[in-house]
Formats: sequence, C-alpha cells, structure tokens
Amino acid sequence: MSRFLLRALALIAAGWTMSAQAADLNYGSRPPLTVNQPLNAYSWAGPYLGGNLGYAWGSVDNNLTKPSGVAGGVQAGYNWQQGPWVFGVEGDIQATGADDTFAPWKFANPWFGTVRGRVGYALGNVLFYGTGGLAFGELRATTFGLSESHTNAGWTVGIGGEMGFAPNWSAKVEYLYVDLADSNFVITGASNSYRFGLIRAGVNYHF
Repeated sequence: MSRFLLRALALIAAGWTMSAQAADLNYGSRPPLTVNQPLNAYSWAGPYLGGNLGYAWGSVDNNLTKPSGVAGGVQAGYNWQQGPWVFGVEGDIQATGADDTFAPWKFANPWFGTVRGRVGYALGNVLFYGTGGLAFGELRATTFGLSESHTNAGWTVGIGGEMGFAPNWSAKVEYLYVDLADSNFVITGASNSYRFGLIRAGVNYHF
C-alpha cells in the first residue's frame, strides 16, 4: 500500500512538473501584452491662445512720415484639419510704438487688430500657411499741439510658418502686410491712411 502511495505521489509530481514546463513554453510564445505603436501624428486641430512680439514699418498717404516701431499683442484662433490641410480663423489685437515726425507733422499708430482666415499645409509638426482678412486700427496725427485720431478698417494678407515643439505648444514666425483705409483729417487738410509691413514671432498654447 505504501509503495502504491509513493508511486501515485511520484506521478502527480511528474505531472505538475510537465504542466509547469508547458505553461512556461506557452507564455514564452505569446506576444507581449504591450506592443510598440507609432506615435500619433501631430494634430493642429482645436482652439489656441498665444502672444507675439514684432516690428512694424510703413508710410502715410499724402504725408512724408514713415511710422515704425515695436508691436506686440495677443492672438487666439481655431483650426480644423483634414489630412495635411489645415484651415482656421484667427484674431489678434496689438499695441504698437510705431510713429514718425516730419516737419510739423507727427503720425502714430497706437494700436491695430486683425481678423483673418488661415489655410496651411502641415508636414507633421511643421505648418506653412497663408492668411488674410480684415484689419482695423487707429491713425493719430499731431501738429502744433493739435491732435486728431481716426479708427479705420482695411485689409491684411500674409504668410507664416509654425512648428509644434511640445504636445500643447507651438512657435511661429509671420509676415503681414496691413492697409488701413483712408480718412480725411481736418488738421492735415488731406486724406491719410497707414500702410505697413509687420514681422513678428509668437508662441501658442493649444487646448
């Protein structure tokens, strides 16, 4: 009886050993629970908010002044993406130190803003785009202690490039040409407007 029990225990032990070895073999042949996946493509879609700083230079119609100076402000927008194509709308508001004096006349552009559409082509985290739309801003004339300001609407067009450098952050460089429409100034006795170029760099946070 004891020999029979010992043989039974030996068979059970042998069965457990074979089962464990088979389990090890099966586990080794399974694919890992996690597999390496390619990173998701950078997405430009969604809302964003940011700031910018640049330099503006231009000229005033019917006057020899050429206001120029530092410009800076904030922008906000929204992008839609279809494959590599990116479509969006963006608005910005800028404070500027652009001014110039010639003889008794001084012209300045204290602020301006734009509302623009954007169309771009994305190469991963790099976006090249064109932009254009509405521009508006103040043109201020000063002479002999008298000052007159007009807020005019006009248009703008430009190009730019933007690069995503972190999951929610991008940096851009942009050139805009802005044309603020003519208006009649009493103190100059003429129709004056401000046309200028603007180059700026900015940073956006994407939500």
